[in-house]
Amino acid sequence: MSIDRFHPIVADWFSTAMGEPTEPQKFGWPQIQDNRHTLIAAPTGSGKTLAAFLTAIDRLFREGIETGKLPDETTVVYISPLKALSSDIFANLSTPLSGIQNLARERGIEPPPIRTAVRTGDTPASERAAMLRRPPHILVTTPESLYLMVTAERSRNMLRTVRTVIVDEIHAILGSRRGAHLSLTLERLEHAAGRRLQRIGLSATQRPIEDVANYLVGGDRHDGSDSSACAIVDRGHKREMDLAVEVPKSPLEAVMSHEVWEELYGRLTDLIQEHRTTLIFVNTRRLAERLAKHLSERLGEEVVSAHHGSLSKERRFDAEQRLKSGQLRVLIATASLELGIDIGHVDLVCQIGSPRWISTLLQRVGRSGHTVVGTPKGRVFPVSRDDLIECAAMLRVVRKNELDRLIQSKAPLDVLAQQIVAESACEEWDEDELFAMIRRAQPYAKLERAVFDQVVEMVAQGFATRRGRRGAFVHYDGVNGKLRGRRAARLTAITAGGAIPDNADYRVILEPEQIYVGSVNEDFAIESMAGNIFQLGNASWRILKIESGTVRVADARGEPPTIPFWFGEAPSRSEELSTAVSDLRHEVEALLETPDRARQWLVDECSLTQAAAEQVVSYLADAKHI
Repeated sequence: MSIDRFHPIVADWFSTAMGEPTEPQKFGWPQIQDNRHTLIAAPTGSGKTLAAFLTAIDRLFREGIETGKLPDETTVVYISPLKALSSDIFANLSTPLSGIQNLARERGIEPPPIRTAVRTGDTPASERAAMLRRPPHILVTTPESLYLMVTAERSRNMLRTVRTVIVDEIHAILGSRRGAHLSLTLERLEHAAGRRLQRIGLSATQRPIEDVANYLVGGDRHDGSDSSACAIVDRGHKREMDLAVEVPKSPLEAVMSHEVWEELYGRLTDLIQEHRTTLIFVNTRRLAERLAKHLSERLGEEVVSAHHGSLSKERRFDAEQRLKSGQLRVLIATASLELGIDIGHVDLVCQIGSPRWISTLLQRVGRSGHTVVGTPKGRVFPVSRDDLIECAAMLRVVRKNELDRLIQSKAPLDVLAQQIVAESACEEWDEDELFAMIRRAQPYAKLERAVFDQVVEMVAQGFATRRGRRGAFVHYDGVNGKLRGRRAARLTAITAGGAIPDNADYRVILEPEQIYVGSVNEDFAIESMAGNIFQLGNASWRILKIESGTVRVADARGEPPTIPFWFGEAPSRSEELSTAVSDLRHEVEALLETPDRARQWLVDECSLTQAAAEQVVSYLADAKHI
């Protein structure tokens, strides 16, 4: 059994604290222990993170016992797509580490201190400096922070001892330009380390899984050996779920009326009171604030809070801890909480409106019953007639165990230019060797040499302006084929790095304490004026002054607020869900001549209630006969 290959103290701690290994652990450990690249796909709450970490902890523990002391070297890098998730994993590592150390002392063995650290955009400068003076054994970070560390001179030297990289929630990175950016950063990290790094990927929702494995390992490097291939541990993406659609008593229309919204708030209130803790997901920050306001009026402000990316990290963390400790009954969140952040036990997840992606629904509902033996419970609330049909189609494909297909970003050239400048600033490169390294990143595996040469020419020559050429960050020696960064290259790469688009939000500052509350959209700030009251984080704020990039506010002490808006945040619908909606409409249309059969088909196929099925049939019948 794979648990027997761990050090006896590590194995005994796991058996005592965790019991029997879960399937991801049982099948993943042998692959990881054999030093193979490993991709673990399993449902939320199935122990994937510990499946990846325990082998690394075991190796460090053995090394410390055998040598008497662990060197101050970073050997494991854990990467997560969210700063909050990174901080959460860092905190949760203390449980196995302290448990193993305590058990070792009980048996008369002095355990080696295995140190961990988190490095994200929220990490204070003092902690970053301390990390460089005494590197942690396990580093928890984000894709953007890892890029900065590989580019900065001192932190790059710190990473030369890395042996293992763990990429968590890999599906959340893969489908965007962040995925291409991270793939190049991983190749640069491997080059800096001077060795082939073991790569471990974790995800709950991914399809096709072979493409994800190729992304994890890298593109232009397969030689047919086990060491170059990626072991895939696929334990599925779906758990048994208690999942249903809730519709108001009044019929849904193209746009929900005030009265129907009141019915929805009432039903949510009933569900919240029936459960100990409830997590409500919405698709926009504006709706999160709106729901928080109305539910606070019914349940009390002290048990309701909002959570989204425009709130300060302190307010988000406070909401997470209050939910975890049981002080909150309900937390309304956007995508900021759909990944594996530890928020304690959640009894019920409600989704307001279709989440637009099948994988998103599974991920969000999976936040309830977030234990190995728990059963996720979710309720979906459509907000229009078309939304009801989309939600019905989503439940149908979930029952069929279908999933959205991840579409990778193929070789974005702006990301390539950024990484060429960053790497050239670190050391001199032969252009052929640099091209070969870039091609090892899976999104750039088919990059043509002519395109690479054009990007090199651009970053070497810059662009013409009235005051001369600008943007030349690389010295290019065409005769010898060498590249090296110019004086400002490293600073430019560090200050302008990443693939997350900038926004023009205004910072909200509480006066006179000078406390950062969060941010609002630029347009909302410009259209507001001193004296206006708005809501942010389920609290009311009175605007004192609007400056360039800053809104200064005072506590409005619960006075009725307006709800701010943010542009461009609603998600698009996946191709697979669009196909499912089309299929459902086609199937129901064929049964409209016998409405009873159509309603029963919706009940049987989509798990709708009779009331919801009646609304779908009535809506599609009216549309057909117009």
